[in-house]
Amino acid sequence: MKVLAIDTSNAALGVALVEGSVVKGEILTNIKKDHSTRLMPAVQLLLENCQVTPQELDLIVVAKGPGSYTGVRIGVTVAKTLAWSLNIPIVGVSSLEALAANGHYFNGLICPLFDARRGQIYTGLYRYHGNQLECVESDRIVLSSGWAQWLREKQEPVLFLGGDVALHQDILTGVLGSLAVFGPPALQLPRPSELAFLGMNRTPEDVHAFVPNYVRLAEAEVNWLARQKEQESHGN
Repeated sequence: MKVLAIDTSNAALGVALVEGSVVKGEILTNIKKDHSTRLMPAVQLLLENCQVTPQELDLIVVAKGPGSYTGVRIGVTVAKTLAWSLNIPIVGVSSLEALAANGHYFNGLICPLFDARRGQIYTGLYRYHGNQLECVESDRIVLSSGWAQWLREKQEPVLFLGGDVALHQDILTGVLGSLAVFGPPALQLPRPSELAFLGMNRTPEDVHAFVPNYVRLAEAEVNWLARQKEQESHGN
């Protein structure tokens, strides 16, 4: 089975081609450039270098969020378009879960996180049992300070992963002390090849019904709902 994985849910852009248990190729960048203009060229370059045509693909796996609203939409839109045009299945995987997969061999809890502004983070909690990554706490948006207090009650080492960890490291260390472990730079970016392996054995989703998981409403939607409520109250 040839699997194309796509992740543009945050600052990093990643695409990977996996065949069976072999990583055939992977492109990963972490630069401030528009994902919308770089994603398809990256996919094309990857497939050409691996000498695989789009028609040979068997599955598309995409990071479905949470993360940057624009980034998530770009990745999901391209993934859905490819799956529909090639008539192949699509699978969505949590962007946080894909990042947590970097925590192989860590004996404790794994906490991936993305900054969500105003002291908040997108996060969840995972751990490995053998080679199997398991979700301990589902994806959510929380204040990093409150999350750290909650984690302290677990009294277990916690591995923090993510390019935004540095923004919250002082708070996490201040609350958790020596229980807080921070991954090295090479493990702070989600690997699209890990995304492919997570998704390849999951049940495909309907390509037309497939939607991102933003965890919370976009700011524009929040403002729109507030205006609607205000208009309704004035109407009454």
